[in-house]
Amino acid sequence: MMGQLAAHGHELTSSPDDADVIVVNTCSFINPAKQESVDTIIEMGKYKEHGKAKRLVVAGCLVERFRGEIEESLPEVDAMVGTNDLEKIVAACEGEKFSLETTPYLYHDLSPRVLTTGRYSAYIKIAEGCDHPCTFCVIPQFRGDFRSRRFESIVAEATRLFDSGVREINLIGQDTTSYGEDLGIKDGLAHLLGSLASIETPFEKWVRFLYCYPNRVTQKMLDTIAEHASLVKYIDMPLQHSSRNVLKLMKRGSNGDFFLKLLEKMRATIPGVAIRTSMIVGFPGETAADFEELKQFVEAAQFDRLGVFKYSDEETSKSFELGDKVDGRTIHNRQRSLMAVQRKISRKINKKLIGQEFSILIEGPSEETDLLWQGRLPSQAPEIDGYCLINDVSDGALAKGQIRRIRITEAHDYDLIGEVFGAPETNLPRFTENPFPILNAAPKRQHQHI
Repeated sequence: MMGQLAAHGHELTSSPDDADVIVVNTCSFINPAKQESVDTIIEMGKYKEHGKAKRLVVAGCLVERFRGEIEESLPEVDAMVGTNDLEKIVAACEGEKFSLETTPYLYHDLSPRVLTTGRYSAYIKIAEGCDHPCTFCVIPQFRGDFRSRRFESIVAEATRLFDSGVREINLIGQDTTSYGEDLGIKDGLAHLLGSLASIETPFEKWVRFLYCYPNRVTQKMLDTIAEHASLVKYIDMPLQHSSRNVLKLMKRGSNGDFFLKLLEKMRATIPGVAIRTSMIVGFPGETAADFEELKQFVEAAQFDRLGVFKYSDEETSKSFELGDKVDGRTIHNRQRSLMAVQRKISRKINKKLIGQEFSILIEGPSEETDLLWQGRLPSQAPEIDGYCLINDVSDGALAKGQIRRIRITEAHDYDLIGEVFGAPETNLPRFTENPFPILNAAPKRQHQHI
């Protein structure tokens, strides 16, 4: 959406005080996300009364699920753009009438886009929608059936991003491991990863993928990750639970024993691989015994990264119809208890890293203090994992987007501290200070701030 607006001459601003038009992009996956979206819409609506903003546009998943309610309850909203209407964002911001789309949306390599992640890191969505029947999830209801992007389109976009100086590409989709199945491509993700790893760059690059399903992990995929240095040794595989009973209620199947064997195969194939997962606690029907089994599984699995989410009872999900609901206090206590188990595991794993050397992607001054810089190891995905603080920046040679070598000197529960060493990279692209760099842009014309 930002790319289309910028390509049509609109100037993007991160300050609502400066905006002629405000766009709120929403999420409605779980109740806290819905509430945050609504609160933000109300907050931004006040700028129409007291600021220069003349128009408020709401976009994203909340529109798909609650278009009627938004029209009725939030009169300050001037236009809505659902997940299939993204190409109508310019018309929505300019006040033009437009028809709603029924064709599932999927962007391609020539779609204009703006990098909001910094010039050194970028996401590429390789597929949209989902065909899995998970009872807790409402994503298929507004994202549609699973559909892959064309193979050549993804490679072309990745090549263009690397050519612009991006050092790290993160592949995303509701289910990345199903990539290519709908196109008749066997081992589609493995072939895609191999092609992206083969893109020639004058500098070190990283490629990772997120959100893989355990029943879609193949030996070919694991072998491909192990084979290529630029494919970071990191696997994000949300398991959601380990109890056979709970997984059956979730309509995910499998069990903890199968997962442990899969983890063993991953670690045997990819030495040093970091494995991240996420779990849901408090799912309807989760007994105290189920939760105790989950805790024992996490102890046995020794995940490098673990996120624990409280079950959210969404009214349009299949699990909403289930009985044996778990009360809120119990859900809260189970989340804290499981994270306490993982905190000890994480601290133990991190302490083993002291004295070891790794590549690190420099992100800039620390969010905590200007006296330190921070970056991420290949085992730390952006935004969802911890980071590594750099405690010696006296050489003045650090710059955003560099990939340097670091020696770990201290370890905490989730974050690390280390010293950068070795000569800095040379002949790297110099990034401009433009906070909204645009790719595939048409000639600009001066227009309003959004």
